Amino acid sequence: MTIRRRDALLSEIGEVQAILKKIPSENVIDRFGLESRLKELNEELEQLPGRLQEPERLSLTFRGEPVRGSTAISADFAGSASSAFVDAFSAIIAGLKGSLKYSGPIPDKASTPLMITGMATGSFGFEMELPNLQGEFFEERASAGGAVEIFKELLRVSAKGTDDDISDIVEEIHPRAVRKVANFLSEISKKGAWCGLEFRDSYFKYSSLEELKSSEERLRKENISETEEAYFGEFQGFLPQGRNFEFAVSDGSGIIRGRLGPDIEDPDVLNREWLHKPTRVKFNVVQVGQGRPRYTLISLDDLGA
Repeated sequence: MTIRRRDALLSEIGEVQAILKKIPSENVIDRFGLESRLKELNEELEQLPGRLQEPERLSLTFRGEPVRGSTAISADFAGSASSAFVDAFSAIIAGLKGSLKYSGPIPDKASTPLMITGMATGSFGFEMELPNLQGEFFEERASAGGAVEIFKELLRVSAKGTDDDISDIVEEIHPRAVRKVANFLSEISKKGAWCGLEFRDSYFKYSSLEELKSSEERLRKENISETEEAYFGEFQGFLPQGRNFEFAVSDGSGIIRGRLGPDIEDPDVLNREWLHKPTRVKFNVVQVGQGRPRYTLISLDDLGA
């Protein structure tokens, strides 16, 4: 918005200056209103942030029954598909921030809007401007651009990757965010369409409706099992920054490696109170297809002596 306002101000300043050049300096009354307006415009321009950065944009395109080549798209389909895309994007950001829960509203959705700024070229679709989230994140991965990269990667691996490839992303962004992506694909497929996503000079597109449907099935809840499993053993170590732990099962069956859920606000508590102590624990276990199970400690209430 800052860049667009700056461009508008510069354009109007140029127009006012051009008009003033045509008015003789002795015509004080004729020049008065224009000179006042020019002063207002320059003052507003000076107040804009000095460091401007062009917002990033993505292109979301569609093919199939609701689309007429590169010239038109069903208004009903365009509305529902773009809404489902925004829901999935917001859920991924919340998952990266560690604020996404298994139920309830998607956190901060209103503060992460995608703005449609034009029509995407090629097959018909939309160009969307990403929100400016500077100051809210500390890593590139956990940013609006990082969320789009993950979205695009999830589409790719669900179509062409392994179950473990999908599991890596599920573990990073939360199973609920993945289900939101599946809902987006469902919204497209039930109307007989498939999509492509372009961002930062990289492009993934489904080759057919059948490929998109296969991708959707792999991201569905039915293919991503979530269970609770109880164990007895000892925590062997914990890395607070990565929120990772190792847990040795007492029956000698091996080491469980997992992560802490977002509801555990004090990640150092395991090192302080539970390290190398016999502990009963309950893990949330997520498995994609035949991939490796991923273990998460959801709550400290799931620990007991």
